[in-house]
Amino acid sequence: MLEVNLFIYCYANSLPKDTPYHNFELKFMEWGLDKGWGDVAETVKETMRSLSEVLQAPDPLNVEKFFSRVPTTFNIVIFSPHGYFGQADVLGLPDTGGQLVYILDQVRAMEEELLFRIKKQGLGVKPQILVVTRLIPDARGTKCNQELESIFNTKHSHILRVPFRTEKGVLRQWVSRFDIYPYLERFTQDATAKILDHMDGRPDLVIGNYTDGNLVASLMASRLGITQGTIAHALEKTKYEDSDAKWKELDPKYHFSCQFTADIISMNTTDFIITSTYQEIAGNKERPGQYESHNAFTLPGLSRVVSGIDVFDPKFNIAAPGADQTVYFPYTQKQKRLTAFHPAIEELLHNKVDNNEHM
Repeated sequence: MLEVNLFIYCYANSLPKDTPYHNFELKFMEWGLDKGWGDVAETVKETMRSLSEVLQAPDPLNVEKFFSRVPTTFNIVIFSPHGYFGQADVLGLPDTGGQLVYILDQVRAMEEELLFRIKKQGLGVKPQILVVTRLIPDARGTKCNQELESIFNTKHSHILRVPFRTEKGVLRQWVSRFDIYPYLERFTQDATAKILDHMDGRPDLVIGNYTDGNLVASLMASRLGITQGTIAHALEKTKYEDSDAKWKELDPKYHFSCQFTADIISMNTTDFIITSTYQEIAGNKERPGQYESHNAFTLPGLSRVVSGIDVFDPKFNIAAPGADQTVYFPYTQKQKRLTAFHPAIEELLHNKVDNNEHM
């Protein structure tokens, strides 16, 4: 295998760097290789080199480098069941705020990145992103009673709304995020059927948001055997003082017994967790982190958690929201640096002459 890969690498290396893949596609097909290695000869060569490194020395860095290049994710589902999830006239309605803005920004960024990676690897696949939320018949003048809605400034992303159902039929009115749990299992079943029908198959990745979305994502990921991501946004346990010890008196209004249990389930079943800051995970000297507070706690008379979550687990990832990727990017992407400004910056910082600019 290594010799074959070396032969193909040498062939790609013999071509001009910008040779389009379709110019030598037939040659690759003769060798049993399909599309996906790159859009031009240079990209194909880099992918082959990465594969060679994996075959020769399969350490974690080489494996990660190779699989980050290989296109494996095309269809993504994002769950956010509670609130009025829409793109207009919804901010300020109950349970509707920053999480909605976060998800819509996330979808646009994800679609852009997916399209870039797919094109760079020489494929013409169209990705699909579905934000799955609740359909509310009594929509209060919003589009939350519309089943399918295209997301603004995207080409392949939609909002899919699925109603809550009970034995009496479709639930028409809004339900608080604290009262949502009795409907989630049936919602998961209905949403899964809709997703499979819309995507013509299983999604490659499912991401949950907040407790309800994470629980639904856990149930669907477990059933379909797909990769799951978790975004908590806010874990209520640290927002309400002694909410675990006082769960009985708070349960009629907040149902913390359900919420804390759902959080523990999703934390431990998920493949990765996205947080905004380190403090969200482990806190500081004065205050435990949101996740850290779930390591060990007791709901008196109900349950005791002795090892809820390991805050040192590598599944935790920190990604600050709202970062402009034209300004904030990996240090390895040196071509994006504004090097033209370096002389002016050097002049401002290190010039020994005092004037109006240098004090």
